[in-house]
Amino acid sequence: MKLPRTPKTVLKNVAQTLDRAIVFIGNISSLASVIMVVLTLGVVVLRYLFSANVIPIQETVIYLHSVLIMAGIAYGLASDTHVRVDIFYSQFSHRVRRWLDIGGTLTLLLPVAGFLLWSSIDYVSLSFRIRESSAEPGGLPFVYLQKALIPLMAILVLLQGIARIIRAPDPDGHAHG
Repeated sequence: MKLPRTPKTVLKNVAQTLDRAIVFIGNISSLASVIMVVLTLGVVVLRYLFSANVIPIQETVIYLHSVLIMAGIAYGLASDTHVRVDIFYSQFSHRVRRWLDIGGTLTLLLPVAGFLLWSSIDYVSLSFRIRESSAEPGGLPFVYLQKALIPLMAILVLLQGIARIIRAPDPDGHAHG
């Protein structure tokens, strides 16, 4: 017999699902760093050994860097490796840390991510409408896809912020998620 699902277990499952999705996206996007190294080596070899300037490869490195950073923001939150001014935080009780995490997420993280999402929609929409491409001769025709990473990042951060609130440690110091 299946036990009834309480709101707490449902929220815990939602947070775990969001965390797993963000970590998966972060792990996949981390492959961009390896590809960037290989492509940058190729650009250097082509430039200095063959005097070739390969704009599409250079722009691909920039696109991959965008993927790495934009997906990495939410991944940093999910893995709790984001930058935090930790002068006093580690000395606070679990209860104070919980309220600082929830308060910071509600007053800073979610509003900033929401503003980035809202303010990027027209910017990205225009880029899609005109199928914006590189200004460089021979450059990549996918600038609009690169710009689409801005609202995607905001959505991932919003989702991760919600997961952080759900799994904030309880007053006894135990994590919910």
